[in-house]
Amino acid sequence: MSVTQRKRVLSRRKFLTRAVAPAAGIVAAGAIGYELPHGSGSPRPSAPASSASSTSSSSAPSTPPPAGVQTFVTRPDLRPPTVRVTEVGTPPAAGSEPRFIFLAPNNVIPASEPQQGLMMIDRKGRLVWFAPVSAGSPFDLNVQSYNGQPALTWWQGTVESAHGEGVGEIGNASYHSVKSIRAGNGLQTDLHDLQLTSRGTALITAYETTTTDLSSVGGSRRGQTFVGHVQEVDLNTGKVLFDWNSLDHVPVSESYQPARSDQGYDYFHLNAVSEMADGNLLVCARNTWALYKVDRSNGNIIWRLGGKKSDFTLSSAARFYWQHDARAHGSSTITVFDNAGEAKEQQSRGLMLSLNAQSKTVDLTQAYLHPAGFISGTLGNVQVLSDGNVFIGWGAQPYFSEYASDGTLLLDGQLPMGVRSYRAYAAEWVGRPGDGPRVVAQANPADGFSVYASWNGQTEIDRWTVLAGKDKSSLSPVGSQAWTGFETAIAVNSQGPYFAVVAYDASGRELGRSPVV
Repeated sequence: MSVTQRKRVLSRRKFLTRAVAPAAGIVAAGAIGYELPHGSGSPRPSAPASSASSTSSSSAPSTPPPAGVQTFVTRPDLRPPTVRVTEVGTPPAAGSEPRFIFLAPNNVIPASEPQQGLMMIDRKGRLVWFAPVSAGSPFDLNVQSYNGQPALTWWQGTVESAHGEGVGEIGNASYHSVKSIRAGNGLQTDLHDLQLTSRGTALITAYETTTTDLSSVGGSRRGQTFVGHVQEVDLNTGKVLFDWNSLDHVPVSESYQPARSDQGYDYFHLNAVSEMADGNLLVCARNTWALYKVDRSNGNIIWRLGGKKSDFTLSSAARFYWQHDARAHGSSTITVFDNAGEAKEQQSRGLMLSLNAQSKTVDLTQAYLHPAGFISGTLGNVQVLSDGNVFIGWGAQPYFSEYASDGTLLLDGQLPMGVRSYRAYAAEWVGRPGDGPRVVAQANPADGFSVYASWNGQTEIDRWTVLAGKDKSSLSPVGSQAWTGFETAIAVNSQGPYFAVVAYDASGRELGRSPVV
């Protein structure tokens, strides 16, 4: 059945009315500090937060922030969620691990505190970069390669009936969007996955609404049904090179999701797609409890792993339910986030599975468990790092964790209750924001001045130096302090009245300086 043969329906039921779907929202591009092309069809960004590097000597907020919210003297416009990180095991040697953790925090109740947005923290939980949204929620902030360079990728748009209708974005080291990724054939880019390939293409997910016979699952003979699409899009031309839809290959009878007469039937729930070692595709479908190897040349299913028609026999420890984020690693290893939720399972797990293609069996290599033992009913991911460690985002639960390959917990992080991130990643990144440092100077009751310095997104700051003087054109150093997080407070024995700050990297190279305030 072709796309043109189906009538596409735009559902108005918001996700928050459903118990097992991602949070709804729209990412406000302007608040992130990038600019989308005009006529993009996405929400037009407002002007970014002022790029002026100076800040007057205004006072700190007079009332304390709500619990779980960070506030800053230099950036009163930012109110990101707090993050707690505990290193459980032996801290990694310097330079041996990804320095940063990438999150896209969104609130279970979107209008509540703290702000939602795109977030980068270091391994101690200290904020490095935050891009707030004006309404709704962002999804799936990640670091990938674009034109041979590291790039940020994420999704923005609206969420309707547990899938997204929006646009994917690619951002550069200055945190500006350089490419928007749109689905073709009358569809919109879905939130669930965006994978850049080495061929200058993107693998994306998209959803279509049609009608089909649901009598095999207790529904109507002409029931509204959501169909999952995998598209490969050329990044230069926007041309759709490949378009696979679930209903042409997987019948609704394979679903474990109950059909309801009062809403569309999300029988498949496509939530991940990626390349396998042989170039074919691995497709992950939550509501059939199955993974599918899809022939890239013709769209045929080569095998099913899990679900009602599995071509593999899974050991009892390897079975998963309502899963997310299946990824292939070589020809015989697959990771998957097992959301669980069945009576036979007590908690969600990150899984590393071993496939034997000859015997058609799957065994558990390692399970990664959180000590809290919770069920995370939706969202979540499993990332294998270059040193063999495993990084897990716990989806609907406000946690992320890092493990040694043997399952030993090394690092545990937590967002405030009621805040979650669709996925969480550990990665290297060098940020070079286009604006400069911010500075605020306030009289210190103990004597001298307290100087506050920040530079949103600059990843290489090792130390701040404060300059001061009676003449704004003639300042000299009066104090220095190591970077302590997004905003560093420095007490100086100077009356100014003019102040500025200079940021230096670990080698002593000047990265930038603020204007004088």
